[in-house]
Amino acid sequence: MINDAAPLRVAVIVGSTREGRVGDRIGCWFAEQARRRDDLDVAVIDLLDVPFPARYPKATTPGIAEFTARLGGADAFVVITPEYNRSFPAALKEAIDYAYDEWQAKPVGFVSYGMGSTGLYAVEQLRTVFTGLHSVTMPCRVGFDLLDGSVDECGEPCEAEAPAQNVKSMLDQLTWWGLALRDARAARPYVS
Repeated sequence: MINDAAPLRVAVIVGSTREGRVGDRIGCWFAEQARRRDDLDVAVIDLLDVPFPARYPKATTPGIAEFTARLGGADAFVVITPEYNRSFPAALKEAIDYAYDEWQAKPVGFVSYGMGSTGLYAVEQLRTVFTGLHSVTMPCRVGFDLLDGSVDECGEPCEAEAPAQNVKSMLDQLTWWGLALRDARAARPYVS
């Protein structure tokens, strides 16, 4: 049964924990853009606020359990990622690896940033990781070049320079895939 009336639950994941990061501000900006849509229910998960253990534990910790429960309750994801040395942050990879089933048969969009590249290399590596987790990655992405004035000195996206069409296109794709996959998961369990 198709239930397009219920808003799509989107988890926006801020993937950098580095001191001096701008990902938190870009993540909040993006969440505000997404909340303008009536068909989305947006929650932000900032990895800086998730109490992950210092090492991968033998048993699930309360922090990991809470994180994976939040992922499990989402219909779709948007990952906010910087590009560090042509890749994405270790903290983000750790978070991705703490979950498995929670990612399956759900769409993932990307908002990235970097010095000159707009985070393209980080996103391309993340596409490979999420494909391995049986997620569907969105072709459109939102990218910021920290050197071209699209982000101010405080890390806030400048509205005049903000990629509004990219935001709309990516959210349209995420919503389509999110609703289709939510209906598919309700009709039959995903088999990996």
